[in-house]
Amino acid sequence: NLELDETLRGERKGSLLGVLDETITPMGKRLIHQWVSQPLLNVEKINQRQNGVEYFFSNGMIRAELRASLKPVLDLERLINRVIAGQAQPRDLVGMRNTFAELPKIKTVISNQKTESSKQWSVCENELSLLQNAIDDDPPATLQNTGVIRAGYSQELDSVIEASKHARDWIANLEGVEREKTGIKTLKVGYNKVFGYYIEISRGAAEKAPESYIRKQTLVNAERFITPEMKEYETLVLNAEERIKEIETRLFKEVCAELSKAANKILSTARAIAELDVLSALGEVATLGDYTKPEVKEGSELEIHEGRHPVVEQLLKGERYIPNDVIFEKGEVVRVITGPNMAGKSTYLRQAALIVLMAQMGSFVPAASAKIGLVDRIFTRIGAQDEIHAGQSTFMVEMVEAANILHHATSRSLLILDEIGRGTSTYDGLSIAWGIIEYIHNHPQLRAKTLFATHYHELTQLADLLPGVRNYNVAVSEADNKVVFLHKIISGGADRSYGIHVAQLAGLPSPVISRANEIMEQLEKTSGRAVKIDPQAAQQVALFPETNPLLDELKDLDINGLSPIEALNKLFEWQKRFTK
Repeated sequence: NLELDETLRGERKGSLLGVLDETITPMGKRLIHQWVSQPLLNVEKINQRQNGVEYFFSNGMIRAELRASLKPVLDLERLINRVIAGQAQPRDLVGMRNTFAELPKIKTVISNQKTESSKQWSVCENELSLLQNAIDDDPPATLQNTGVIRAGYSQELDSVIEASKHARDWIANLEGVEREKTGIKTLKVGYNKVFGYYIEISRGAAEKAPESYIRKQTLVNAERFITPEMKEYETLVLNAEERIKEIETRLFKEVCAELSKAANKILSTARAIAELDVLSALGEVATLGDYTKPEVKEGSELEIHEGRHPVVEQLLKGERYIPNDVIFEKGEVVRVITGPNMAGKSTYLRQAALIVLMAQMGSFVPAASAKIGLVDRIFTRIGAQDEIHAGQSTFMVEMVEAANILHHATSRSLLILDEIGRGTSTYDGLSIAWGIIEYIHNHPQLRAKTLFATHYHELTQLADLLPGVRNYNVAVSEADNKVVFLHKIISGGADRSYGIHVAQLAGLPSPVISRANEIMEQLEKTSGRAVKIDPQAAQQVALFPETNPLLDELKDLDINGLSPIEALNKLFEWQKRFTK
């Protein structure tokens, strides 16, 4: 309901995470998602995070340098986990080496930051040295090919490579030697996995091939030959290739084993990088969004001055967001909020919940100032949807969620209830909403801070009956039959919902709007009793207009030939026929 990590449409843009996630590294992106999903309940830990955000908020140059130095950093957590699981490939180790090489720069940038994350730092010098000495600068993608291990790392490997070098050089020079010996300019030396090394001569020059050549394959335009000496050298090269591959695979696994021994240190460093990434990202968001540092306490306060919805504010391009206070007085338990549709009640409710959540995840908040007592859980009942697959109607889903809230909320919880009871008849819905407010207010183990938005204006009477209930409404300006929503929450209850005005804005046909206004006037006069319906007005509009019998008779009537008494009789007849 609060659209924390994605909107109801499944999109990241428009969610809280879409606003807050300015992280650079994959590790930072996972961590900020975790922070949003799991706010803290420990004031000391919240303050530690806030101090980290404040450091980057106050030091713009350091924040920019850190974010620039994080760009080359790869997903160190995933890489070391692949090493531990035995699934690492040569280029994974190259990625780790490049990331380790960036760590000293990052350490230098944040050398003055005294936080828990900076204490967990290790620049992994030994691991960097191992990878620099062992792994080639540009190794193949997999261990199936040679060239993974850097020359000079293993004497055994170097000796095998050196021993095969003569054979490789001999094969490399074979083409020039044989061309000169035979005088065949089209002679080429090639290799494939089926035949190994071979000498290829074009069809026209194949007759000049020496007798020592052994024909191996005939192609359309060429003949392929081998020689016994070439096959001997080929055996030396291929055997050396297998031996090199075997040694490199063993050495690669030994390097991975050494890295696995340092896994805890590397993972701690990865987590520290992720935390720095998130803290600097939240500092960036706070700077760009003009956020402030909230004061989180153990108490039960809820004071948000000039709060703003972090997502809606960002989506209002070029328009000013109207800030609102959420200040619970001493003894206030339930705040009943009334007002028109489209005026911003739901936004106000969500904004209060999001600011509390952001404060407890350690972030700055979109408000002029905020004092927030620690909240154990945020319960929301917003929106209307059914669960057809579970055989539940919209109202049933609403009631199940409301029941869950009332059973599990505590005095430390924050309850966000939007239009409870709207899915059934007016009196049923009003009665349920009334009962829920009384239960929250009166239950000795509940009395949770509650924001309750409703169109049941009768609920405003509860402020006179229950000492912990307060009435607020969304301000509206009305002039010349036009309504302007001011989006400002003010004290007191509303007396109208302006639903017909919203219907008009939505584009309902003007006859519907006019008729709705007439019916509303009659309902207000009769206190909601049945409305008298004009049978002519209630008729369905025909696809093709029908003729009016009165008008037809009037057209055919010879007025000049009627006497006064005949005219009166005709009017009397029409009155009887058409005014039944």
